[in-house]
Amino acid sequence: MTLTAAEIPLRRQGFPVELLLPSEMAAVDRLAGQIGQSGAVLMERAGQAIAQAAVRLIGEHVPNAHVAVLCGPGNNGGDGFVAARLLAQRGLIVTVGLLGERLALKGDAAGAAGLWTGPVTALADIAFDDADLVIDALFGAGLARDIDGPAKAAIARLNAWAKADGKPVLAVDIPSGVDGASGTVRGIAVEATACITFFRLKPGHFLMPGRLRRGSLSLADIGLDPHLLATIHPQAMLNAPALWASRMPVPSLAGHKYQRGHAIVVSGPMAQTGAARLAARGALRAGAGLVTIATPLDALAVHASVLNAIMTRVCDSPDDLEDMLTDRRKNAVVLGPGLGVGQRTRDFAMAVLAGIEMESDEDEPPRSIVFDADALASFAKEPATLFAAIKESPHGVVLTPHDGEFAKLFGSLIDKSASKLERTRKAAVMSGAVIVLKGPDTVVADPDGRASIAASEAPWLATAGSGDVLAGMIGGLLAQAMPRFEAASAAVWMHADAAHRFGPGLISEDIPEMLPKVLRQLFESDLFGSA
Repeated sequence: MTLTAAEIPLRRQGFPVELLLPSEMAAVDRLAGQIGQSGAVLMERAGQAIAQAAVRLIGEHVPNAHVAVLCGPGNNGGDGFVAARLLAQRGLIVTVGLLGERLALKGDAAGAAGLWTGPVTALADIAFDDADLVIDALFGAGLARDIDGPAKAAIARLNAWAKADGKPVLAVDIPSGVDGASGTVRGIAVEATACITFFRLKPGHFLMPGRLRRGSLSLADIGLDPHLLATIHPQAMLNAPALWASRMPVPSLAGHKYQRGHAIVVSGPMAQTGAARLAARGALRAGAGLVTIATPLDALAVHASVLNAIMTRVCDSPDDLEDMLTDRRKNAVVLGPGLGVGQRTRDFAMAVLAGIEMESDEDEPPRSIVFDADALASFAKEPATLFAAIKESPHGVVLTPHDGEFAKLFGSLIDKSASKLERTRKAAVMSGAVIVLKGPDTVVADPDGRASIAASEAPWLATAGSGDVLAGMIGGLLAQAMPRFEAASAAVWMHADAAHRFGPGLISEDIPEMLPKVLRQLFESDLFGSA
């Protein structure tokens, strides 16, 4: 079975959500051998999937098509040898370039190479001029060093050829040069038209900048036993509905607005009110039963003149906010959008974190807090104070930094050279909060080690105010008692899907208005038992 397309996670519900680190994939391969799954058989199936993908890229009826296959010294190269043999059997003209000596190949790769009866050219000498397609089977996802020597020179020639001739490049497992764990480019990387991998996708398929090198993505089932995942316990996941749908709040006929929670968005002064309204609108459209903007008196008229379903309440000080939150039904707080940077915002944050503990029951969902934008910037010089308060707080907390805010808050505490996945996980443990590290490859991490990686294609989100809407959406889902990790992951996915649906010209105000369509399709999908 092969699942394909560049937008798999955005449009498919049944896609496997587990992402395997290269070390975890290697463990799966070892376990497969222990239960009697032949490595040679698995390699043959992988080669078949590669050959099929190659034919699709070239076209079924291209006469005398020429395919150049670049093989590395490991199992990735073995997959390439199988694909070369099968393509030659179909009548295609196939040339093979090998990195290293054929006699140096070992195990299943040596067996696959032994079945190839055509010539083998040194990688440095293989020509692309007459090729209709090049298959990159040099290195797999486990590459953990910079590429140099003949491989580097060959990849540079390949990229130049593909750019000049516009011919396709098919990468096996992951484009050679991309680290499958981090998405890092190890010196140089193949710029692929398409990529085919096996069993499960890898974080490097979705983390930047490797994500930009892979082209369209296919996943082939080569017969590995999925029950092996129970032994591996993967903690990195693709951010797709299958990850969080079981915890998604679905309105019931017997429900009422108070059961859907009450979100509070704390507003800044009169000149900075737009961000709070964007967050509030996001919370309301995400399903919160009630939303109130806690506003300074001087901004009350501004808010009241443009709001309808969203309520307002005067809140000039942390004491006012504490008083408001004695109503236990107000169970989600969004703090930061347009609030201002400084001591006043820090005081508001401490007041919210120190609030009374709320017991969870059907009528009073647990209270959760989202810190975004100015709430994060206000603690840039004293992050330990914030982290200690979060860990002592009876409430659950979500922090939503972009890269710049993350660097200011965690930069001196977390190794900048670590992958985005690793940095986000470390930040979650360090802070005691769920972390949403935003970007085209947004990572959500829970202190318990779980993490989701966004896979959406939504460049339109790079617009002022979209982060405020996202913070509000997370708050709206938290108000409905959705757990923090699932709420943050779901909001990230819905946020991108809304932008994808709207397309070019998107501004932040458009995002909440697209959410009804996003939610309708979700609730009508098989995941919710309605289709």
